[in-house]
Amino acid sequence: MVGLIIETCVKIALALGVLMTAAAYLVLVERWIAAWVQDRIGPNRVGIPLTNIRLFGLGQPIADGVKLIFKEEYVPGHVDRVVYNLGPILTFVAAVAVYAVVPLGQVDLGIPGWRPIDLTIVPQFDAALVYLFAANGAAVYGVIAGGWASRNKYSLFGALRAAAQLIAYEIPLSLTLLVVALHAGSLRLDQMVLQQAQTGIWNIVLHPLTFLVFFVAVTAEAARLPFDLPETEQELVGGFHTEYSGMRLMTYLVSEFLHMVTAAVLIVLLFLGGWHFWGLTGTEPVAGIGGALLRIIVFTVKVLVVIWFFMMMRWSWPRFRFDQLMRLAWKVLIPWGMVPLVILVWWYSGGEEALGLEGGRALAVLAAINWAALIAVWMVTARLSPPSYDNRPRQDLVRLARQSEQAIPAGVRPTAKDWQPSFDNEE
Repeated sequence: MVGLIIETCVKIALALGVLMTAAAYLVLVERWIAAWVQDRIGPNRVGIPLTNIRLFGLGQPIADGVKLIFKEEYVPGHVDRVVYNLGPILTFVAAVAVYAVVPLGQVDLGIPGWRPIDLTIVPQFDAALVYLFAANGAAVYGVIAGGWASRNKYSLFGALRAAAQLIAYEIPLSLTLLVVALHAGSLRLDQMVLQQAQTGIWNIVLHPLTFLVFFVAVTAEAARLPFDLPETEQELVGGFHTEYSGMRLMTYLVSEFLHMVTAAVLIVLLFLGGWHFWGLTGTEPVAGIGGALLRIIVFTVKVLVVIWFFMMMRWSWPRFRFDQLMRLAWKVLIPWGMVPLVILVWWYSGGEEALGLEGGRALAVLAAINWAALIAVWMVTARLSPPSYDNRPRQDLVRLARQSEQAIPAGVRPTAKDWQPSFDNEE
C-alpha cells in the first residue's frame, strides 16, 4: 500500500512538472509562430540572467512567470471574495485532473519479482472516459464562478458566452465519444489505444466524420480561435477574467492553455493511435524500458504536431460571430455527430452479420461506409447552406431593434446627436 502511494505521488509530481513546463514553453513557441506568421521578430532576447547569453529567448517564460508572481495581488472591493478566489482554482483543477487517466502504456523494468509499472496515474480505470468527460466539463464552473463573483457586467457577459459555448459543444463532443466507446467496447482509454495498436487502423481512418466533429467540438471547448468568443481579446474587455490580475489571472491563463494541450492529447489518444506507430512501438500493452521511452516520444511528437496545428489555426483564421458559432454547434455538428452513431448502432445490431463480414474485411467496409457518410453529409450541408455567409444585417434583428426603439417614449429616446463624441476635454 505504501509503495502504491509513493508510486502515485511520484507520477502526480512528474505529471504536474511536465505540464507546467510544457505550458510555459509552448506559450513561447506560440509567440514564435505568431511572429513567423506575421513576418516579425518574436521574443528572442531573454536568456540567462546577468549574462549576455540569450539562448533564442528561452528565458522568456521564466521572466513572464516571475513578473506575474511578484505582481501586485489586487482584489477589487466589490467582488465576492470567496467565489472570486475559488473560480481560478476550479478551472485549474479541472484542467489538470484530466491527466490522471491518460494512458502511456506499461513498462517492464526487467527486475525479477517486480510487476510491470503502469505509467498512468490511475491505471485501468473502467470509467476513464466518463471521468475525463466530467473533469473536462467541470471547467465551466470555474468560468461561471469567476464571471459572477467579479460583479462586473462585462465579466458576467463573458462568463455567459463561455458557458453557452461550452455547453453547446458538449453535445456533439459526447456523441463522438459514444462512437469511439461503442467501437472499442470499453470506457477505458488504454483499451481504446490498444485496440488501434493491435488492429493497426487508427480511428481517424475508421471514423473520419466522427474525427471531424470531435476536432471542431474540442477546439471550441478549448476556446481556441476561431472559437475564442469567451475572451475575444482583441475586441472585448477581456471576458470573464476582466477583474483578475497576478497569480489568479495566471492560473486562468495556464488552465486555458492546458485545455488546448488536453484537446491535443485527446485527439491523439482517441483517433491517432496514442503511443502506437507502425513498426516502432509494438502492439503489446507491456514494453521494456527502451520501448516505453520510444512510446512516450511517439506520443509526445503526435501531441506537439496537433498543438502546432492549433497554433497555426489561431494565427491564420478569423473568429466566428457568436450567432455563427452557436449555429455551427446546433445545426451542423449535432446532426453530423448523430450520423456515425446511427451507422455504428446499425452495424453492431445486425449490419455486420447481415453482410457476412468479419476481421479486416469488416473494418474496411465500415471505414468505407463512414467515408461515404462524410462525403454525403458534406454535400447535403453545402446544398442546404449558402456557399458564402451573408454578412448583411439580419432583417429580423433590424425589425426587432426598430420595434424596441419605437417602444421608448419620444422624450427619452436617444437621438443621433446623443451618440456624437464630445471633445470638450480637448478644448
